[in-house]
Amino acid sequence: MRLSRLTAFIGIATLSLSTGPAVAQSGLSFDAYLQLLIARARAEGVSEATIQRMTAGLEPNYRVIELDRSQPGTPTRSGFPALAPYIATHVDDARISGGRRAYANYQGRIRAIEQAYGVPGEIITAIWGHETAYGAVKGGFDLSQALATLAWEGRRRDLFATEWVDLMKVADKGYSRSDLKGSWAGAFGNPQFLPSVYLRLAADGDGDGRADIMNNGSDALASIANYFRDAGWRRGEPWGVRAYVPSGFDPSAYRTKITAPVCERVHERHSVYKTVAEWRALGVQPQRPLSDNVQATIFQPDGAGTPAWLLTSNYRVILEYNCSNYYAMSVGLLADEIAR
Repeated sequence: MRLSRLTAFIGIATLSLSTGPAVAQSGLSFDAYLQLLIARARAEGVSEATIQRMTAGLEPNYRVIELDRSQPGTPTRSGFPALAPYIATHVDDARISGGRRAYANYQGRIRAIEQAYGVPGEIITAIWGHETAYGAVKGGFDLSQALATLAWEGRRRDLFATEWVDLMKVADKGYSRSDLKGSWAGAFGNPQFLPSVYLRLAADGDGDGRADIMNNGSDALASIANYFRDAGWRRGEPWGVRAYVPSGFDPSAYRTKITAPVCERVHERHSVYKTVAEWRALGVQPQRPLSDNVQATIFQPDGAGTPAWLLTSNYRVILEYNCSNYYAMSVGLLADEIAR
């Protein structure tokens, strides 16, 4: 599996957590380091007007450093929380009803996006719901300040310095500093893209010549669809279906050996991939239509006697957006509810 380009670096700290004072690891003052960032942005073609308005009055935000240092480290081996309670709180009536309203409001655009990108409208709507509650909660951090602070602090300097320069390039497209607000770690807009992802994959969903993922729902949905197409979504194939597992069947006998370099435990409870026909021969039956030649993995997260799913390669595309089984399952199940 490829590195999750949006959230792997946010949710999984790859370095040991620091308990020292919030100062730059290089010893440079914030103002001195900012001049280095500005020089790089100029060298990469960002206009002087954009640099001036995006750096006016800029100073470090120590709350951002605190939030970054409080991220979890290496996962423990103490087991997994149950999936069912998570689904109950993340695929709830509010998200389902909100998703159905959003789907209805953008139905015409969604049909065009489905045709263009091959990704079902309910999937991209579910992502929107999980990321920002359909645009209601997009984050209030000044992105220029947050990313410059994290680059200056230095634990992951190359990453955040590049994202800051890319943010300047986004701003250079005519977006104001007040438009460019988001999470403390730099994700922004309705789909919570990083600036680098915006530059590569943001899409114009309504034909007005702009990809305004901050304020335009059509652009946000098209951008999510473009992300999924880029990550390998297979047109016409579901993300997964509930499956009947016969009594005595032991999924652990078919455990996969796949490992992910960032989210190392994400595949740990998945089986190997087999065709649906091969699973049928072993007594596993999909509860909704699924072609015999589709490759699928069995996932029974809460153990014997609990719900099981056959997951296709499109499930792994959802994991590209956020490399968590809890997230990916809740997106898939919310999408199913939106489509009902």
